[in-house]
Amino acid sequence: MSGTSADGIDLALVDFSNDKPKLLASFHQAYPQDIHNKITALYNPDTNEIERAFSVDIELAHLFAQAVNTFLQQQQLTAKDINAIGNHGQTIRHRPQQTHAFTLQIGCCQTLACLTNIKVIGQFRQKDIALGGQGAPLVPAFHQIVFSDAKHDAVVVNIGGVANISFLPATDNKNPMIGYDTGPGNALMDDWFALNQGEHGSKKRYDENGNWGAAGQVNATLLALFLADPYFKMSAPKSTGREYFHINWLAHHLALTKIKALNLNPADVQATLGALTAISIANEIKKLSCTAKIYLCGGGTHNTNLKNQLNQQLTNYEILLTNHKGIDADSVEAMAFAWLAFAYNKKIFSNSPAVTGAGKKTTLGCAFHP
Repeated sequence: MSGTSADGIDLALVDFSNDKPKLLASFHQAYPQDIHNKITALYNPDTNEIERAFSVDIELAHLFAQAVNTFLQQQQLTAKDINAIGNHGQTIRHRPQQTHAFTLQIGCCQTLACLTNIKVIGQFRQKDIALGGQGAPLVPAFHQIVFSDAKHDAVVVNIGGVANISFLPATDNKNPMIGYDTGPGNALMDDWFALNQGEHGSKKRYDENGNWGAAGQVNATLLALFLADPYFKMSAPKSTGREYFHINWLAHHLALTKIKALNLNPADVQATLGALTAISIANEIKKLSCTAKIYLCGGGTHNTNLKNQLNQQLTNYEILLTNHKGIDADSVEAMAFAWLAFAYNKKIFSNSPAVTGAGKKTTLGCAFHP
């Protein structure tokens, strides 16, 4: 799994021999700064895109293969021990709303299969889009297997670069599962943090623990302008990405507020971006259930300030990490794409039309052999 934040590669070694998927081990390999920059430069139209995109496509496949081979060595395994690699790839464009909808993930599956000598299942989103769906989010089907409860509603909140939720009604009620992207997760905070290194002095790519944001003050005027974006008023199914909520989106809103007139310092903007993430997630949860248990996962779970803001918005809810269910919060999405590969091999329906808007259930993905 390589998510919207473009910070690195997450691997999960998953055993599907029993009723519930079991995480055996996990591995993270950070992207070098130059790779991160190459990826994020492809999120929006620019010059010579085809040449750059498909060069990075192969470069990422080599990085993925290195990570897989290192992971296997750590676990004292060989390629023969692995049934398949589920490769999400690195999303660089996601355009489900336009007339000729498409989505593009790079990190060449065929190259990865040849370099690892393991069958790769990838290109999971395209078939859902071909069937009229959004192609995202795809993880709710996996969440339902792991987190659903007969007696209690559950909401799984994944806070990556973009935030998404899976609403899993109590199975006794037999109501349909719902899932969609709520809006920004960490991406805008990461971008603003990177743009203001002179203000906070950190050499990291992200606001560790949300400390810089916690030092600022949420500005109500700027927050209201953020929340007025049409995306937050759209009905599900809906999905978005960093190609929509990007640094130019933020710059546009800051220009509208006349930031100097509001006497905002950069930490205040960071605090307000954190509030945007927390409130846009909380608003959707409140629409879905008054009693749901909430399970958090993704990189945003390491942002203490963001979690505090979520707690303030959701005071009547029990908020837990997915670790409470025995699944490491940093491994949930990588596990989900391992499950999508497993579902492909077993010919199990793996999309959720109620989530994505696809015309029918289907098995997602394509196989690439060494």
